Amino acid sequence: MTTVNERTIRLDSARAGTGPATWGQRAIWGVVTRLGDDAPRYNLPVDLPVTPPRPVSRVLADLTELLLLHDSLHTRFLPNGEDGLEQVVDSSGELPVEIRTCSPARAPEVSAGMLKELAGRSFDHTREWPLRVGLVEHEGLVHRLVLAGAHTGMDYWGLGRLLRDLESIESGESAEALRLARPALQPLEAAELQASPLGRRRDEAARRYWIEQLTAGPRQIFQDPAAPELAADPNRLFPNALLRSPALAVAVGRVAAELEVSDAAVLLGAVSHQLARMSGSSDVLFQVVVGNRFQPAAAAAVSTVAQEALFRLTDADRDFADAVRRTRSVAFSAFRHAAYDKWALDREVAQLVEKGEAADHSYWWNDTRDPGVGPFDTVERPRAALGELIGRTELSWPTQFPARKNVSMAVDALTAPGALDLAMTADPAVIGREGMEQFLRGVERLIVAEAIALGD
Repeated sequence: MTTVNERTIRLDSARAGTGPATWGQRAIWGVVTRLGDDAPRYNLPVDLPVTPPRPVSRVLADLTELLLLHDSLHTRFLPNGEDGLEQVVDSSGELPVEIRTCSPARAPEVSAGMLKELAGRSFDHTREWPLRVGLVEHEGLVHRLVLAGAHTGMDYWGLGRLLRDLESIESGESAEALRLARPALQPLEAAELQASPLGRRRDEAARRYWIEQLTAGPRQIFQDPAAPELAADPNRLFPNALLRSPALAVAVGRVAAELEVSDAAVLLGAVSHQLARMSGSSDVLFQVVVGNRFQPAAAAAVSTVAQEALFRLTDADRDFADAVRRTRSVAFSAFRHAAYDKWALDREVAQLVEKGEAADHSYWWNDTRDPGVGPFDTVERPRAALGELIGRTELSWPTQFPARKNVSMAVDALTAPGALDLAMTADPAVIGREGMEQFLRGVERLIVAEAIALGD
């Protein structure tokens, strides 16, 4: 039997203020508010065991410290005219907490159901703080913690920071101590910097870079779309494929070490090379999600800082190792221009599109892996040879999505226990399921073959 109760986290005398939203906040707010009923897919879900179980009062106190540490967790957003958005950081208020009581054996099942409910609803960004909390307890002790974050309050890197800070708080550190030890750039401070002359110059330079790359790039990447007649069907569904590869998790590090680049560059270079080989366009573009946490204060922030960089690699089909090496320098230039006023950029890009002068920028890459967490942190590293490991690759088709605007292909890299995951969503008008499988397995083969050639 499960019983349901509600408590609140009361916040008093926290930092407060009102100001313009940051570039990152504006960008994601614009996305989720346009999605309507589909917006919950952008929510960030967390379901964690609490080991050992902790008293309800202690968990609520820890979460209160977390809210005091990060302004983004008690921030609301108010539209201001056609081109304005304000962030309102509340000094006080209450955050509802749903508590479900059940036996410890049923805790995982109950928390999974609670997570589905909390993360499955859109946030009211004008009235609601960007965090929902659920606890599963037994005899006063919390066995599982459920969090659902709004993307306006945090991106994936911010979520990782939130969880690490919560661990520090659980070990006894206060919000004040953490703030002194690791100062974080708060959103109001970031907005002030962006509005400064330096911030305006960075914004203008980034938008100028985007327009230059879009003007120079190919107007269409896939020269022979799979089913162009489907493009006119707004009800077509975009398949989602998941490649889980133990071999890739081992091989990517070996190739990175040999080519003296990061493993992120290996993956981005591989998807670029494979796209060029399959599409017929030697010149490819990806909108790459960039964390924008290059400075310590930004790295310590729980906020939406990430934005897209426009990565354009020429002659991407020539040689795999060459493509990977050049990816490093090209990505560096692109990442320098990944912070900007997206609403202003969107207007400029729309003008290029209307005149037929914009390159095809409907391909997306998002490396969501936490650099501090590897695939073998909680499992034993495989001892099999790469040639054997590649036989353990699994390909599945978890779901389908409604048609997405300006998306021909979206690929995410994710960490999995003992493996590396590549998740891919694609427009069937451009690339069908057979082509999606060919793409994912092709990326895997490129990297694994290169690693095998180095010596297994």
